[in-house]
This record gives sequence, structure tokens and C-alpha cells, in this order.
Amino acid sequence: MVMRALGYRQKVGVVQFIKGEQLSGEEIYLREHCPQVEFHQMGTGFTWDTQDRSADIRAAEKTWARVLPMLKDSSFDLVVLDELTYMIAYDYLDEGEIIAAISGRPATQSVVVTGRGGGSALQEIMDTVSEVREVKHAFNAGIKARQGVDY
Repeated sequence: MVMRALGYRQKVGVVQFIKGEQLSGEEIYLREHCPQVEFHQMGTGFTWDTQDRSADIRAAEKTWARVLPMLKDSSFDLVVLDELTYMIAYDYLDEGEIIAAISGRPATQSVVVTGRGGGSALQEIMDTVSEVREVKHAFNAGIKARQGVDY
């Protein structure tokens, strides 16, 4: 969707809520080839591995503060909130605040929310909801995560 929007010269924002301890392929590509994309990462990596829940909550709140101006700015055509549902599932961010911000976005703005778990009330307000379900995964067959495919 990001590539499609950029192809039509639309303004795009991408915020990743989980990635960030190491460079992701998405970050590398967007920073090198798409400087027009407003891109932010929470920067904590996989928060469920943490030993400091309060620090993770602060990081989520700081990252959410980067999202709010995008959701109010009608110049953004597409805003991608990658792994946002984890922030709801782990009670790092208030689901009601998220719903209010997304519901109040400009009518011409599309918002994509990704992630597993959490967000049943969020699903209610979204225009389109898709579910990606694992049928088979290479990791279960002993194949380690591959750069460019899994991360």
C-alpha cells in the first residue's frame, strides 16, 4: 500500500511500534529511497522481552505522540501504524484514545493498522479488516528467520 500510494505521489507516514532495536529492511529502504515518507520507530524492539514495562509504556506514548499530528493533518493520504494492536493488547496505550484519534482523522486519509491481538473495538471503526492467518511457517520446520523475508 505504501508503494501504491507513493506511485500516485501521495503523502505517506509510517510508524512502527515494535521494531527498532536493529535496523529493519523497511527502515533501510524508506530512509534510503523514500525520504519523502515520514517514518518513525518506537525503537525498543520486541517489548514483550523487556524487563521494564514502565519504560516500554513511555516509549509507546512517545511514539503515539508522533502519530497524533499525522492523524490530524489532511496532507497525509496514508498513515501506516505497524504493530499498533500490540500496544492495545499489552495495555501500553489507551484503546479509546486510539479509536478517537483514528475516527477523527481527515475524511480523505486512509489509515492502516497492523498487528495481532488486541483491538476488537478498533476493528469496529475500521473500514476494512483483514486477517492474515498462519497455515504453515518455515520456522516450525527448523528454518531460521531470513533477512529480506522475515525481517
